[in-house]
Amino acid sequence: MTEDSFRVAELLLADLKCSHIMMILALEAAGRQDPDLVRAMSGLAVGMGQGMTCGILSAGSCVVGMLVGKAGEDESEDSRFVDILEEFGGWFKHRCTEEYGGCNCSDIMQFDMNLKARRCPALIAESWQKLNEILNRYDVDIAHPPRGSETCEDTGALEFLS
Repeated sequence: MTEDSFRVAELLLADLKCSHIMMILALEAAGRQDPDLVRAMSGLAVGMGQGMTCGILSAGSCVVGMLVGKAGEDESEDSRFVDILEEFGGWFKHRCTEEYGGCNCSDIMQFDMNLKARRCPALIAESWQKLNEILNRYDVDIAHPPRGSETCEDTGALEFLS
């Protein structure tokens, strides 16, 4: 069992959901805390309460957005954003469809607490590890993510406003 697996188990024992855990792991890796952001992940839990897209995937996508997404009008989107998002989402969809028949929460845990207990902890840890591999491959440092236009390719698209 890896250190991340132990942390996932610890957070699950604290009654946190998969979506909370993905964001907490990212914030901890960055040496940060953001209770409001973690609280916002509640809306993604249990497939948005309907068994839809797994909270691991949706929260993992939020982690990508937090690291390389756009924060406002005065920022450019990081040129790696879509590629990272597509790679993580594609991996997750393939991984879960192969084993569970789909990547919705209802496919994975089928609203069965025994299946959830058997499947979700390992899937959270595996997904966190995969997301880190992808971020490393794209040279995104969770502890020091790029911010705004200083690290993004400048397309010059807004020059006409000057």
